Amino acid sequence: MKRTVVISSAAVLGVALAGYFVFFAGSSKKYDFRLDKVQQGDLNVNVTTTGTVNAVVSVDVGTQVSGIISNLYADFNSVVREGQVIARIDTTFLWQSVKDAEAAQAGAEAKAADSRRTLIREKALLEKQLDSQANYDAALTADESNHAALLQAKAALDRAKINLAYATIRAPVSGVVINRAVNVGQTVAASFSSPLLYTIANDLSKMQVLTTVDESDIGMISIGQTSTFTVDAYPDRKFSGTVSQIRLAPVSIQNVVNYTVVIDVDNSDLKLMPGMTANVNVGVASARNVLKVPNLALRFQPPPDLVDSTKLLAMREAFMGRGGRDLSAAGSMPDPAEGSQAPGGGPQGDGAGRPGGLKNIGAIRDSIVAAHGGAMSQEDLRAEMGKVFARLRAPQTAQKPSSVARHLAPPPTGNTTYGITNLYPQFERSPYEPQHQAGRARVWILNAQKKLEPVFVRTGVTDGRYTEVTTDSLKPGDMIVLGATSTSDNASAANPLAGGQRPGGPGGFR
Repeated sequence: MKRTVVISSAAVLGVALAGYFVFFAGSSKKYDFRLDKVQQGDLNVNVTTTGTVNAVVSVDVGTQVSGIISNLYADFNSVVREGQVIARIDTTFLWQSVKDAEAAQAGAEAKAADSRRTLIREKALLEKQLDSQANYDAALTADESNHAALLQAKAALDRAKINLAYATIRAPVSGVVINRAVNVGQTVAASFSSPLLYTIANDLSKMQVLTTVDESDIGMISIGQTSTFTVDAYPDRKFSGTVSQIRLAPVSIQNVVNYTVVIDVDNSDLKLMPGMTANVNVGVASARNVLKVPNLALRFQPPPDLVDSTKLLAMREAFMGRGGRDLSAAGSMPDPAEGSQAPGGGPQGDGAGRPGGLKNIGAIRDSIVAAHGGAMSQEDLRAEMGKVFARLRAPQTAQKPSSVARHLAPPPTGNTTYGITNLYPQFERSPYEPQHQAGRARVWILNAQKKLEPVFVRTGVTDGRYTEVTTDSLKPGDMIVLGATSTSDNASAANPLAGGQRPGGPGGFR
């Protein structure tokens, strides 16, 4: 009996120890942290797309008359000048049309002369009262009709001569022939549309890159931005250009709305050729010599057991009112995660961008609460503070130019570009401002107790990997946390009852 009691006690003790190690010892997690340094340097924000290199002005040369191509005087890559003869169409039938028109004109002239003699004779008889008024009127009508027919015959002759002249094809612009679409002996018919003979590029020393930018990135494109691009023919060379036009016509490509952006390029060395594919980078924003952190640090959300609660409590007390009076009951406590900011200032700046913005906000808040007897609802306090901030921002808003004046400014007198004389105002979108990306965020640092403390920052431009931050609490070289992995995750894989979690769960990378 005594032996049975000892064995039972030992069994109970063993189960208790096993339960302790499984459920209690396994629940205390240790973490491995992924750290990185705060860096200081430059940030460049680019919009990447593809486009096609084209001549600024390309003219398709056609013909207005039908016939057989009898002569071609220009070939691919021929350099031609405006007015030079580049092709001829057989004129056999055209000369015959001219002769027919001349014969018709001669007949019309004879009829007009005969009707004029008849009219003169009828007028003389009518004056002597030897003929009736009706006969005179008939002679007058015949004379007028014959003279109208003579005018028609002259117009037909002029038209035949013009068609004969159109058989000689001249270059409409000076440039280089980049395409020849016909051969000698080929018949061209100009019944419904002008058949294509040549394509002439006006000036290959000035090129354009026509690129499409999707609607998610078009807001960052502005006229005047500098862009660089490469072509497959010269992979080691970067060409530069300037955004000159953002066309408003939408282009749907695979159910994605795109807009055509025109980039002017100097091609003085004639390296670029029409039709080349360009890989374009448009520089939309840049920041020089700024603090930057990896984007992973801004997205990291630590487990609650890693956060230093005493640090958060100290930050809350720092936002309390003067004399230790907590004004959160009146709805005036700023959330530390929001990083309160004075109008026009930084996270810790006043309206002019100088340190002390939090104090100024506190002073405004206290004065509003005191003016209302020390008790205000949260909605009323926000409304009153909004009115104050609106008055502070009013002078800056008044100095901004009118959007109507900016978008509909008249063009300069005599604004002629590539043969187009623009007599109307040019629409131009508002320029992109990198400040639109500004916001507030939080990063985490590891203290001596292996706990995480938050650091609130104001974010700026980002290149997709790093983000500009503004804060007085960080300096280059400081270590920030990018992620945390629980060491108990490995144990949970071997022992599912250990209470651990696999990577990617609440205890995994954040």
